[in-house]
Amino acid sequence: MSQNEYENDELVFFEEDDAPPQNPVSKDVWNLLIVDDDEEIHSVTKLALSDLEVNGRRLKFHHAYSGAESLELLKTMGNDIAIILLDVVMETDDAGLVIAKTLREELKLEEPRIILRTGQPGYAPEEKIIKEYDINDYKTKTELTRSKLVTTIIASIRAYQHIQSINQSRTGLNQIIKSASNLLEEHSVKGYCEGVVTQISSLMGLKADSIVCARAGSMLDKDDNGVYVLGAAGEYASYINQKLENMHDGNIVYHVIQCLLRKEHIYTEDFTVLYMCSSGYEAAVFVAIGSEKIDDVHRQLLEVFLSSVSVGYENVNLFHELRTAAYRDYLTKLPNRNQFINRLDNLDEKMQATGQMVVALVDINHFADINDGLGQEVGNQILISVADLLNEKLSEKVEKGRIGADVYGLVGLENEVNPKYLNDIFKQHFTAGEHRLLLTVTMGLTRVPIDTESTGLDFLKQANIALNRAKRNSASNFEYYIGEMEDQTFWRLAMMRQLRTDFSERRLQLWYQPQISLKTEQIIGMEALLRWPTKDGGFISPAVFVPLAEYTGLIVEIGLWVLEEACIRLKNLKEAGIDGLRIAVNISVPQFRDPNFVSKVKKVITQTGIVPSQIELEITESVAMDEPNIVVQALKELKDFGVSIAIDDFGTGFSSMCYLQQLPLDRLKVDRAFVKDVCEQRSSFFAETIVTLGKKLGLETIAEGIETKEQMSYMQSIGCDEAQGYLYAQPMPYEDLVTFIKEYQTSDFF
Repeated sequence: MSQNEYENDELVFFEEDDAPPQNPVSKDVWNLLIVDDDEEIHSVTKLALSDLEVNGRRLKFHHAYSGAESLELLKTMGNDIAIILLDVVMETDDAGLVIAKTLREELKLEEPRIILRTGQPGYAPEEKIIKEYDINDYKTKTELTRSKLVTTIIASIRAYQHIQSINQSRTGLNQIIKSASNLLEEHSVKGYCEGVVTQISSLMGLKADSIVCARAGSMLDKDDNGVYVLGAAGEYASYINQKLENMHDGNIVYHVIQCLLRKEHIYTEDFTVLYMCSSGYEAAVFVAIGSEKIDDVHRQLLEVFLSSVSVGYENVNLFHELRTAAYRDYLTKLPNRNQFINRLDNLDEKMQATGQMVVALVDINHFADINDGLGQEVGNQILISVADLLNEKLSEKVEKGRIGADVYGLVGLENEVNPKYLNDIFKQHFTAGEHRLLLTVTMGLTRVPIDTESTGLDFLKQANIALNRAKRNSASNFEYYIGEMEDQTFWRLAMMRQLRTDFSERRLQLWYQPQISLKTEQIIGMEALLRWPTKDGGFISPAVFVPLAEYTGLIVEIGLWVLEEACIRLKNLKEAGIDGLRIAVNISVPQFRDPNFVSKVKKVITQTGIVPSQIELEITESVAMDEPNIVVQALKELKDFGVSIAIDDFGTGFSSMCYLQQLPLDRLKVDRAFVKDVCEQRSSFFAETIVTLGKKLGLETIAEGIETKEQMSYMQSIGCDEAQGYLYAQPMPYEDLVTFIKEYQTSDFF
């Protein structure tokens, strides 16, 4: 009986034996649940609707005679129930309403349509019930004649279809979004394409043998334009990364090629080939579906899926290119620093067990000179030649990488990765265009313990520490890492951090050592000496912390502070009634490199109101020779301003006398190394030579490290002008200096 055959309002009754047989369970039926405590209502309803068809599907009846029984059935069947004919009054007056509320609010079933039936008209307000419980219809049992019942069922089934379609679309969309997002997480073409196979099979609900093919190129690092299998499932999985033509199934090969040539999907009864393309990246997805068919809904979902996936396909290829750039050196094609560290993180345990593994860094000496002298192109060719030679001379078991501009990394067994073997490799000439060059290298090496928790970064750091040590070692071009090297490095770093902290917190101190005229035996000035106190009351030697300050560049700030502090103390001395003294301040090379050095010195002196001649800047011979042009120009400007210039530790360096004549000097300081040679009945040839030289140049001379009267007398006898040392006074804080000067002026010191 079709829906159009109902033409009157009378219910149709059949004898039980004449009733049509019940349809078997099938997905091509509408599941209808009758909930009523009256068995006769079940029978009448079933007989009235037994041969009704809606959209080619018949009704399948399910029965429940109480609220509890209906809920148990609904928990099992859920949204597969299309319609519920629900009696309001059963074991309780509102049993049907309780079922409706539980169905919607607790079981969260949105799709089943509910038709309320009651034998007690007016029991519950119809409008309120329909709104609160998502009811399709609410009728008294006497109202539901045959035609009205059928009309209500048809309308409810249509509503059920619409809701089910919306929910399926929502589910499909969520699956598409999830699939696409999962694929975008795959940063390799192979992983991505395998994901395509898996997601499409899942989306279609098929257990399919599928392949994914794409044109070769940057994805596979192939030079030809063939078609390669990038991802596969089932029996085709073994063909991944092989040419498509190698497959045993000619039907697949033909239709995949046709799909790529025609640039469109191919649908057949036995299989489907899906085409996807985005920004020039093409792929054909073959899906073997057997006897199943791809319906319109699945086809639409696949179209949307592939549209999203095409964008992801492009992104994955871009990820591949970025990965190549991130882990491969563009010039030499060797692994770069990142990839080399990854290799160190995953050293082959079997190889480690066969012998001692060594990590080495090989640095080309004076490579900058090649770039500057012959051009960067020649330099690049040299780098490529070195990489080629390492690949040629070292076995494949040795991992190679380009770690820096001219630094190569190696890791392998010690029988190959050792200084002698590597030095032999670099004995031959390297060709770059028309140039043939002989290169020298410096190496830092570290041995890898078999049982170690060190990371690749740790090994690289150790090799780098050894390399830096080798660069400072003139006796050999290589060093092996030992633990003490790292300890020294950690100590240096800790000291540099602490120095910066203590300086910013003004913990550094300036002490002063008086300088005495050997002619009048009066105090004529003092030298400002920097002190770094420790928490235990001691001091860190300037020989330790000054090089650290110079290395970090902090010496520029410290030097300016020393000058400011010295000028302030000169001003304080004047206020205390002590005037006419000068103060010597040491200057380092980094300070001269500061383009504002001269202006800063002038500004400090001017702002503190100090007479420029009271400030004496001391430089060593090494400072004078390090940056001669910068130093000479700066000193001449300051000399013109009125500042005095002294050269410290004179005679310990290897200065050019011609160059020294260019410096605007006022004073030579005789180093304590020459003064200490003076003893009773023994003279110092070098001390006398320096004093004589000073007189010839018209310079004052001052002797450092005077500790005995014999030394004082000798220096006095050879014509030295001034002296400082423990014989007179040790370096002291400012407060002690004031006391010392006052006592010295009022006493017969000697």
